[in-house]
Amino acid sequence: MMTAPVHELNRFLAEAKPSATYKVMDRVAGRRAAGDRIISLCAGEPDFDTPAHVCEAGIAAIRAGHTRYTQVAGLRALREAVAGKFQRENGLDVDWRNTLVCSGGKQVIFNALAATLNEGDEVVVPAPYWVSYPEIVQLCGGRAMTVACGAESGFKLTPDALQASITSRTRWLILNSPSNPTGAVYSRSELQALAEVLLAHPQVLVLSDDIYEHLIFDGIEFFTLAQVEPRLRERVLTMNGVSKAYAMTGWRIGFGTGPGWLIEAMEKLQGQQTSGACTISQHAALAALTGPQDFIDQSRTAFQRRRDMVVDLLNRAPGLHCEVPQGAFYAFAACKDLLGRITPAGTKLNSDEDVVNALLDEANVATVHGSAFGLGPYVRIAYALGDAPLRAACEAIHRFSQALAD
Repeated sequence: MMTAPVHELNRFLAEAKPSATYKVMDRVAGRRAAGDRIISLCAGEPDFDTPAHVCEAGIAAIRAGHTRYTQVAGLRALREAVAGKFQRENGLDVDWRNTLVCSGGKQVIFNALAATLNEGDEVVVPAPYWVSYPEIVQLCGGRAMTVACGAESGFKLTPDALQASITSRTRWLILNSPSNPTGAVYSRSELQALAEVLLAHPQVLVLSDDIYEHLIFDGIEFFTLAQVEPRLRERVLTMNGVSKAYAMTGWRIGFGTGPGWLIEAMEKLQGQQTSGACTISQHAALAALTGPQDFIDQSRTAFQRRRDMVVDLLNRAPGLHCEVPQGAFYAFAACKDLLGRITPAGTKLNSDEDVVNALLDEANVATVHGSAFGLGPYVRIAYALGDAPLRAACEAIHRFSQALAD
């Protein structure tokens, strides 16, 4: 009888890749620990403080002794607030019982896929994508079927591309709008066109990742798939959270709504995994959803101003081109014209990963390469930073590009 080595990993984990974003963040931490001054444009989180009334709600929860376990699916008051948010902002007729509160949006996604995927099941993932989508699929035993969605389609999935990607093994489609890493936003008509394809494939579930819903610019209206096509509601998991809208990334509260059988399965899984999310964070999230909402408009205004500045400055840099993102807080700049060139330190840039490594090593600016998100050669730049350091970073990128030799 053969026995496995003591250090042998689960094969799905062994084949998964570590997060490219966190890899860059670790490099930044190492450089800063060595005394270097690095401007980091790699983190996907707002730079603002959590609103004061939300912080106070967390403190009040501690003082009131709300430090014990909650129900696995979350505090009833918070689940009712989540249902109210979906009803009020998205036009979804949601009962609080069909909601689930998790330890961040990532857990909502993981729960859904782990609860439903069997080995060999396929998940359609439009590229560029958030780095964790294909890895979570892999960890759950599925196969991520990436579909390239380039600049010619606005970095968005088209109905024809969706139709071509669906097979008898397709279990899920993942949609993210506004998008990380491109800031692309699906319009009502674009979602309706995708819905028409999905209606013909009743075996396909849809995960609608709406985490950047409130960070949308130029007066563009946000729509989510279950809102646009009610006939799909029993197949759509609509996911959101407080991380981006309320600058609460470290509080780790995400939530979702979907068909009862799916929410029940996700709760069952969570009950054997992490149980309920942090009680204190749940009370803070309740205050975020039910309290003053002026922070959202203030942060959106700031991010739109930063977007305009960053895109303008990037497009002045030799060899870079950046489309104007409609939402989130990322610029996705094409860098193909930098490839093949030589940096002042003598490094030849053969890929977008070479570009971001050289930017960190030689310009002290941290970014993430587009190929980590499934589409290169691009550079993802997070403009979740103050105006002055953002300008300084863009100027450093400009100097770096200008100094390249053929």
